[in-house]
Amino acid sequence: MNAAQGTVGSDPVILATAGYDHTVRFWQAHSGICTRTVQHQDSQVNALEITPDRSMIAAAGETARPPPALGTGRGTSVTLCPVVSAGYQHIRMYDLNSNNPNPVINYDGVSKNITSVGFHEDGRWMYTGGEDCMARIWDLRSRNLQCQRIFQVNAPINCVCLHPNQAELIVGDQSGAIHIWDLKTDHNEQLIPEPEVSVNSVHIDPDASYMAAVNSSGNCYVWNLTGGIGEEVTQLIPKTKIPAHNRYALQCKFSPDSTLLATCSADQTCKIWRTSNFSLMTELSIKSNNPGETSRGWMWDCAFSGDSQYIVTASSDNLARLWCVETGEIKREYSGHQKAVVCLAFNDSVLG
Repeated sequence: MNAAQGTVGSDPVILATAGYDHTVRFWQAHSGICTRTVQHQDSQVNALEITPDRSMIAAAGETARPPPALGTGRGTSVTLCPVVSAGYQHIRMYDLNSNNPNPVINYDGVSKNITSVGFHEDGRWMYTGGEDCMARIWDLRSRNLQCQRIFQVNAPINCVCLHPNQAELIVGDQSGAIHIWDLKTDHNEQLIPEPEVSVNSVHIDPDASYMAAVNSSGNCYVWNLTGGIGEEVTQLIPKTKIPAHNRYALQCKFSPDSTLLATCSADQTCKIWRTSNFSLMTELSIKSNNPGETSRGWMWDCAFSGDSQYIVTASSDNLARLWCVETGEIKREYSGHQKAVVCLAFNDSVLG
């Protein structure tokens, strides 16, 4: 699909932000200028993801979050899930190669809030996770907008991550469990770093050397990965536990070069850790130096640049920021949202 001149898709750098003000905003990353705003009227946006071919962006919607629920036990999976009509629980797909303000595809039929969305590397299918305790796989080539497979757990799902081998989904839930769902065999394994402490984010580095998970205690757990090639399932070997934050940890992301790990938190910081020894390299803080000013809010989300030199953060003070990873210097602020910015999508890769 060719990008029309002046559209988001024609820009080599795509930066999108969204949150509680029911809008998705697109930015010129280098200038801080907002180039396009899409109204997402029927709910706030909880997750954003750009398709691998950079032609569309998925926005996962939700209503206000209920308090965390607790659950235990292993997950189960089923196939052939027909989609039925549902209200605010949806995924909207917007075209980046046109200025059409309306979603071009709507995926509905999820009974509760959707918290996570992502894509297979060749764009064949999309995965989602939600507070209905289900991870889903949606065939993007199908015209009937059906989810083809479901993985059911016993607690609301906060996060889903696809292994770089494209064959295993990692699912984190509010009971504190992490599930590894093998898509080839439907087999699943489970581990619980801290019982009844909600797992808020999981991520695997591009080299598939490490997996990280952060939770509501502020802790970050790291595992070494082995296997995961061919028919061999991934094995997790505990590596380290980092007391990363003193409040909820909300997000963790490895850098594209696998040398860094970022963690975001309700303590108003995003911390950058070296994966060589998991020592702290840089602390990015939105805390005010004015003793009379109250908290500027939570650091919700982050994404590294393709060269791993910069990172973009989203926070509840209505701003996204571009930082230099090494120095911690703010290079750009993206101002325009009227409420908290809780998710972002950033792609500065050039397709061959």
